[in-house]
Amino acid sequence: MPGLSVVIPTLNEAVALPRLLAALAAEPADEVIVADGGSSDGTAALASAAGVRVLVGPPGRGRQLAAGAAAARGDIVLFLHADTIFPAGGLAAIRAALDRDPALVGGNFRLLFDGGTAFDAWLTWRYAWARRRGLYYGDSGIFVRRDAYERLGGIKPLALLEDYEFTRRLERLGPTCCIEEPPLVTSSRRFAGRHPVAIVAGWIVLHALYYIGVPTAVLARLYDSQRRRRPGPPQRDSTPFSAQS
Repeated sequence: MPGLSVVIPTLNEAVALPRLLAALAAEPADEVIVADGGSSDGTAALASAAGVRVLVGPPGRGRQLAAGAAAARGDIVLFLHADTIFPAGGLAAIRAALDRDPALVGGNFRLLFDGGTAFDAWLTWRYAWARRRGLYYGDSGIFVRRDAYERLGGIKPLALLEDYEFTRRLERLGPTCCIEEPPLVTSSRRFAGRHPVAIVAGWIVLHALYYIGVPTAVLARLYDSQRRRRPGPPQRDSTPFSAQS
């Protein structure tokens, strides 16, 4: 059975992370790596106490994902957001799907949103619609065979849309699958206090700007998320990630 490594990028996720780590411990995962971007709430210490590998470096999810994947030892790499509600049997479903079809280079999970609103229901439908067209993002649990990841040159350390850019290349490399059962559940917290029309319009604008070549560092500054509302210019820290003892 191939080893399966889970990579989780974090930034101030001390509240959400324990639930995910507990779910992965129950599976169990062969390896869990938390790539922390300098949390100030004790996230890295919490992950270390849970017995998983911890890398610490500058913030930026693209860089964190790339650093975690570079450190991973598994033949399969799964990328998860810290606020994911990971289902029992999820890792077994990945292994089974890849074992059934050696041609598959990777894939993701069907995604549900936990907010319980009409907008959350629409998002669940919209994500399924997009996936049938080969479009998906990091919150849906992207997984990839190690050899495919290496052939692609890995995840690029972009400031935004690093997951979208990677999955577009993954889809061109070879066939992928979407695991319908069990699905992942993701948090709707990022939408709190924001109007659905503004959210969707923001996505459209960001993707349009991305397609015409606007640098992702600029897009990151435009992205309407509390995590990216930091004073000063975009982060350019090139300090390498290091293992935390």
